[in-house]
Amino acid sequence: MGEFVRLEVDGGIGTIRLDRPPMNALNIQVQEEIRAAAHEATRRDDVRAVIVYGGEKVFAAGADIKEMADMSYVDMSERAGPLSSSFAAVAEIPKPTVAAVTGYALGGGCELALCCDRRVAGDNAKLGQPEILLGIIPGAGGTQRLARLVGPSRAKDIIYTGRFVDATEALAIGLVDEVVAPDDVYTAARRWAEQFTAGAGRALAAAKAAVDGGLDGDLSSGLKLESHLFAALFATEDQKTGMRSFIENGPGKATFSGK
Repeated sequence: MGEFVRLEVDGGIGTIRLDRPPMNALNIQVQEEIRAAAHEATRRDDVRAVIVYGGEKVFAAGADIKEMADMSYVDMSERAGPLSSSFAAVAEIPKPTVAAVTGYALGGGCELALCCDRRVAGDNAKLGQPEILLGIIPGAGGTQRLARLVGPSRAKDIIYTGRFVDATEALAIGLVDEVVAPDDVYTAARRWAEQFTAGAGRALAAAKAAVDGGLDGDLSSGLKLESHLFAALFATEDQKTGMRSFIENGPGKATFSGK
């Protein structure tokens, strides 16, 4: 458990909780604690789905600019790779993940939310990539994950202007998937995550790997990846359990071990 980021596990759901008041600014320490929490969530068999949550008031308002302001090119060239890979650790969790977004999710905060499979936002949420207003660009996946999610034209508009996107627009363009009252954000995220606590864990991991991996290449490569992952699931207990249950009891009644 880190000073500012911790993994809380309850009922098969792991919550990666950011807690660096007042705005959950993302400095190097927070970056590395996010990596550690993501790796722990990946390792633990009692974690079947993951929520990333910044608390009731704010998700994460961006990088710690005071820490960055005096960095040189050499300094940042050494930091940029670890920064990106720490967020990639969240994207690579082989389990369903959902960001529970309250208040601001800006800069690195928005990039962290983009690493999740789904985003639930409060109706007061403001998302954006305002790095251009600092004379830089997003450096932890914003230019890549945002464009893949909302399309290059919308991504360029958000990145070029640095403007904030409110919850209504974010829902309309697919930047978030659900909008609820601010007090209901964590509950709504948990409701989605709970669907998978008794799910076929290996199949869920394979589905995530197929979708994400396929998006990184052409259709032919994606289809080959899908075929490989599909065939590999026939070595799992869950495949035997699921198909036997279907034959004996009909669909949707299997009890999976996650193995």
